[in-house]
Amino acid sequence: MKLTRYPEQIALLPYIGKWLTLASLVAVLSGTASALFLFALDFATNWREAHRWIIWFLPLAGFVVGWIYLKVGSSVEAGNNLLIDEVHDPKKVVPLRMAPLVLIGTVVSHWFGASVGREGTAVQMGGTLADQLTHIFRLRHAERRIVLMAGISAGFASVFGTPLAGAIFGLEVLAIGRLRYDAIFPCMVAAIVADQVGMAWGVHHTHYAISTIAPVTFWSVAAVLAAGIVFGLVGMAFAKSTHAASAFIKRYIPYAPLRPMLGGAVVALAVWWLGTRYIGLGIPVIVEAFQQPLAPWDFLGKFIFTVGSLGSGFKGGEVTPLFYIGATLGNAMAPLLHLPFALLAGLGFVGVFAGAANTPLASTIMAIELFGPEIGPYAALACVVAYLFSGHNGIYRAQRVGLLKHRLPPVARDRIKD
Repeated sequence: MKLTRYPEQIALLPYIGKWLTLASLVAVLSGTASALFLFALDFATNWREAHRWIIWFLPLAGFVVGWIYLKVGSSVEAGNNLLIDEVHDPKKVVPLRMAPLVLIGTVVSHWFGASVGREGTAVQMGGTLADQLTHIFRLRHAERRIVLMAGISAGFASVFGTPLAGAIFGLEVLAIGRLRYDAIFPCMVAAIVADQVGMAWGVHHTHYAISTIAPVTFWSVAAVLAAGIVFGLVGMAFAKSTHAASAFIKRYIPYAPLRPMLGGAVVALAVWWLGTRYIGLGIPVIVEAFQQPLAPWDFLGKFIFTVGSLGSGFKGGEVTPLFYIGATLGNAMAPLLHLPFALLAGLGFVGVFAGAANTPLASTIMAIELFGPEIGPYAALACVVAYLFSGHNGIYRAQRVGLLKHRLPPVARDRIKD
């Protein structure tokens, strides 16, 4: 073994200083952008709820957003997938225009009543702003990868108020079955600081209360195992349905602005028929899922509205709708599995997300951060089982398969690779 001039721990100090500085810069930029976004989102949501007739202008809003992206945003339309691709294969710095475009597009989508989330916007803003440091500090490819991952972590953490889950998400989302430990320190710093920056700006996150955690027994473990299987299958169905809807619409409507225009018309008519329960973020319904029994079809309503909105081209994210789908699905399954409503709602909240995004560790940690440490064993079981049963595809097309989730026959392995 070759001896260095200084002990390893001394040689590590410049590295710590460098990434502490860079990750903190990323966090300030991302946390501030997320705060601005969340304030704008609250305004848009409150205005829409006070003026529900605005839903009839959703087709026009969709056309305008689609036209803007067609004219100036075609290079950044891939969104989260562009960031993941750049981490895997760095080519060029993400254009700065991605941040304002996705912010405006998402706020407009919510303002007029589309069913989309917010994670995608925060992650894209965080990654884009972080990548601008590449030119300023003349970062190499390996360093740029880490900066992008820190931006992803910071965006996720600051928009949900879950710094530890955000840090792990940035490490876990890139490839199924593998974590990038070379970025663990920058991602941790960026996520924790970004969350603090958001709170310093006055951001408040929704509190979800689980008053009763069932004792660990044979039945409760078996019930959570069964629930995890359902969560994984629903997460897989959501990812496949969203991709299929997008491909179908692109095939038959080649002119991009017409896609969200048509999708907006369908959503507006559905709202006229069914009401506003399944549009926007749906936070009030998620809170209800922790408090009382809900209609067993609520998860399906949000599923269809979100697939239609995202598949037709509205901007936003998938994660908060997945929280809604999971929480209401868990609520519906609680009487069947003889577990408390709030417990199953919380497990569904993170379990469907774990399956759809292939991020079981981040989802488990998110459950602990949001609901308390007592839910940890159940959350881990539900998220891991959902991850296993969701297959090797997910909501992020650019996500690679690092390691297979389990041993498969050769024919099945070849199908995944293809």
